[in-house]
Amino acid sequence: MPRKKGPELYRFLKTLILIWAIFSYPSMIHSHVERPKDQQEIGIDEKLGQSVPLEIVFHDENGHRVTLRSLIRTPTILAPVFYRCPNVCGFLLYNLAETLKKLPADPGKDYTVLAISFDETEKHDLALEKKRMYLKMLEKTFPEEAWRFLTGDQENIHQLTGAIGFHFRRQGQDFLHPVSLVILSPDGKITRYLYGTEFLPFDIKMALLEASEGRVGPTLSKVLKFCFSYDPKGRKYVFNTLKITGIITVLFALAFILFLVLKGKRRSIPKG
Repeated sequence: MPRKKGPELYRFLKTLILIWAIFSYPSMIHSHVERPKDQQEIGIDEKLGQSVPLEIVFHDENGHRVTLRSLIRTPTILAPVFYRCPNVCGFLLYNLAETLKKLPADPGKDYTVLAISFDETEKHDLALEKKRMYLKMLEKTFPEEAWRFLTGDQENIHQLTGAIGFHFRRQGQDFLHPVSLVILSPDGKITRYLYGTEFLPFDIKMALLEASEGRVGPTLSKVLKFCFSYDPKGRKYVFNTLKITGIITVLFALAFILFLVLKGKRRSIPKG
């Protein structure tokens, strides 16, 4: 006679629930520790497929008033930074310059770069200083109009950062903020986000190609939010080791239990 399936199924489900509780509880604690309530607003809420308001007014590195519409005419790399940032913003712009040196594309024609400060206290003289520094690093002919360094007032800054889903917060003279490039199509549509401070020329090239065609490129944001947590102190995304390890362990445990159940069923089948 074969065994009754009811009690066996009940024990199996009970075991699954117990295993899930054991491994998900530490993961939930870890997640809570990484993102205190006062830092939950720091990060990026992707706005793929949406457009930035092109009538926003900023000041360029020469102090002239410019609209985004007058600057975004090609696929555009938007770098939200603040120029006095002591670490990650400088790393982002430095690595971007290093990447642009290797990029097989024509700056000003195939793409434009906009560095925009989200610190309303920074003015065009500081933007000009940074522009000269990074253009010098490129070590090749690079049109000045192909990489603009902008500043603006608080209203326009927040209008832009809200449009790209870039959430930051001032902390004294510093800022808690995410680190990312935003790729825009020639008509201002958000087509891709590139996270972190280091980029491969191939990644930039493909992102610009997508933008030139108006195609929205996935950034696996759901996977990013699940596998990574934003660390405002370190200003980077950190891998949720405990969470991922717990999930992998659960999957292995489920596979093992399923193997035992199927093996038990085969043994319970009476031989003909």
